[in-house]
Order: sequence, then structure tokens, then C-alpha cells
Amino acid sequence: MTTNTKDGITIRIMTEEDYIQVKPFMREQFWFNGEPLCASSGEDVQKYLEDENDEYHLSMINQGTCLLATDENQNGRIVGIVLAGGQIASDLKKHQEEAATMENHFWGRANRLLSKLELEANVYKRFGVDKSIYSHITNVDASMRGKGLGSRLAATLMEVGRSKGFPLMIAYCTSYYSAKQKNALGMECVHSITYADYKDEKGNVIFKPAAPHTKVQLMAIKL
Repeated sequence: MTTNTKDGITIRIMTEEDYIQVKPFMREQFWFNGEPLCASSGEDVQKYLEDENDEYHLSMINQGTCLLATDENQNGRIVGIVLAGGQIASDLKKHQEEAATMENHFWGRANRLLSKLELEANVYKRFGVDKSIYSHITNVDASMRGKGLGSRLAATLMEVGRSKGFPLMIAYCTSYYSAKQKNALGMECVHSITYADYKDEKGNVIFKPAAPHTKVQLMAIKL
């Protein structure tokens, strides 16, 4: 099991039993306080597809590819998470088909954007691999941001990916800061879509997050 402790913060593999605490952490720290598209949507995004999202998150946790950061100086309080899982080349077509049938709530709009991004990037053809470890959500408690914990989580996930035989790690960064952090760890931007250029059939911009979040970027690194 990948476990490391520094300055009282322990990072370990997340278990299914952890999810009962991880879910409210995400609601408070990610959906409304971390992810720019969610924060700017004006919607209670966690109420849509709640059961489906829980199932998806638990499927990743059960792969042993998700991480939990706890503060041992605060009785093991959760201060950071990574939800990640394996992905294969044929998933891109599946994601496109699923996104096309989703309602026009936040998740439908977001999934159509991400499907467009991954299809245009086609990392599997670009890097000549057939699978990757996909970093789905990385979130750090607001009180811990700017202290390097996000970078530690990403670096630990790279170790997990290598140990499980994944040749590539990818992440879809909707936030300027998450992309900057992953770039500093050696991940490259393979493809991006500028929010101002992504419009609906009437020509209206679909996502309008606050600056400096101007684009979604697909980041990748060979493991």
C-alpha cells in the first residue's frame, strides 16, 4: 500500500469505508469551493445523478487507485483526496455516447465538453498506449491550499499508476491552478478548449468561470 507521511499529513490508498466521509468533503470543498465550472454554474450539482456518481466513485475506489490525505495533528481529519481509475482507449467512444444522451443540466454540459476534449486529444493514439490511469478529481481542503499537498497527491498517484502497470497518467484540468500544478510535476498539456470559444447551438458561451480559469486542459505524462 502506498503510504507517506510528511509534516503530520498522511497520504494513503482510499477504501470504500472512507467514502462516507469523502462524499461530504467533496460537497463542501470541491463542488462549491474548488472546481470553477461547478462554482460558476449556479446549480446544486451534487443532486444530479447522485446515485450514478456514487457508483462511479466507488468503482474507482475499489480499483485501489484513489488517495486520501489526513491530518494526524487534527485527529485524522480529511484534508485532501484524489479519485482516479483505469481508463482504456475504447472508453472514449463510450463517453461520447453517454454524454450525448444526458440531460442539459450541469453534468450533461460538462460531460459533453470533456468528451470533446478527450476525443480531439486522443492520447492513446498520440502516446501509442491502450490504457491510462485517469486522475478524475483532486481536491485539497481550503485551509491547506498553497502548501504543496496537491502536488504530493499527484506525485503519489503517479507512483500508484506505475505500481499498477499503467504507461500513462492523464488529468482533465478545468482549473488554471490544477493545470499549473500538474505542469510543474512534468505533465504536458496535450489539448485544450477555451471556455469563451465553447458555445451552444445558439452561439451562447456555455461555461463562464471567473478568471484566471479560461480553458480546460488535458494533461498527460508517461509513467
